[in-house]
Amino acid sequence: MRESVVLGGAGFAGLYRPVCEGSAREVLNTAWQYGIRAFDTAPHYGAGLSEERLGRFLRERDRADFTISTKVGRLLYDDPDAVDGVDGFYGTPKRSRRRDYSAEGVRRSVEQSLARLGLDRVDRLLIHDPEDHMEKALAEAVPELERLRAQGVTGGIGLGVNDVGVALRFVREAAIDHLLIAGRYTLLDRRAETELLPECARRGVRVLVAGVFNSGVLADPVRRGTFDYRAADPAVIDRARALEQLCADHGVPLRAVALQFPARHPAVAAVVLGAGTAAEVTDSLAMLNIAVPQRLWDELSERALW
Repeated sequence: MRESVVLGGAGFAGLYRPVCEGSAREVLNTAWQYGIRAFDTAPHYGAGLSEERLGRFLRERDRADFTISTKVGRLLYDDPDAVDGVDGFYGTPKRSRRRDYSAEGVRRSVEQSLARLGLDRVDRLLIHDPEDHMEKALAEAVPELERLRAQGVTGGIGLGVNDVGVALRFVREAAIDHLLIAGRYTLLDRRAETELLPECARRGVRVLVAGVFNSGVLADPVRRGTFDYRAADPAVIDRARALEQLCADHGVPLRAVALQFPARHPAVAAVVLGAGTAAEVTDSLAMLNIAVPQRLWDELSERALW
C-alpha cells in the first residue's frame, strides 16, 4: 500500500476536458492495481462527479483498505441552467456551487458528500479554499469539523488551499490535523518552505503536497506551458526548460524530479497525484521509482534554478 501517494479526484471528474465513466473507472482501477489506497476528492471537483465516481468504485472494496478525504466550503444544488466548463470542469452534472463556511453549511456539505460517496465516515475533512471567508471558516467551520471529528464522522480535519498565508493562519489558530497545500512547494514555487512547512512540523500537522507540476509546466515545459492554471509567462517557461535540461544532463526526466522533490522535506507526508488518465497514473508512479542522483539535488540548489 502506497501511503505516501494520494490520488487526487479532479482529473477523473472532467478537469480541462470531459472524462467518460469508463475512462474514470480505468484511472481508479489502475491506481488500485499499483497499490494506491489513499484518495482525495471534493464536491467542487466536477460538481460532485468526482465523489460519485469514487464512491461507486470504493463500494466494491473493503472499507478498511483505503483512506479518503473530501472537503467543505462549497454546497452543490441542482441547476438546469448550469454552464459546462465552470472552473475548468467539463461534462459535469447540471449543478452549481455556492460558497458556505457556516456550521450549518458544513453539516449539509458533509451529509451530501457522504451520500455521494456511499460512506458513513471519511478519514479527513478539509476546508476548501476559504481565502475570502476566513473569519467565518475559523469561527464556524472549524468548530463544526471538530464536533464531527469527536463524533467519529471523520478521523481528522484540516485545510485544502493554495495560499501560504491562509494556510499559516489556520495552522496557527486552529487545531487541524492535515494541510493540503497545492502548487506552493514545487521546483518552481517554494513559498511554503520558509515558514509554513516548519510550522506544520512543529505542530504535528500532516502535510499533503498537490500541484507538483504547477498545472503543467513542470510536466512538459513546451507542450504544457501552463502555470497555476493559466498560460505561463515566458520567464517561467525558460526556468522550467533550464530545469528540464539539467535533469536530462543527469539522465532523469524532469517529471521524476518534480514528483519526488516534495517528499524530501520532513514535514511532507504524501504527494497528491493529479493524474486524469490511466496512462498518467502509470507514468507518475514510474517517475516516483526513478533514482535521482544526489548530485542533481545539489546542483538544483547551487544553481538556484528554483
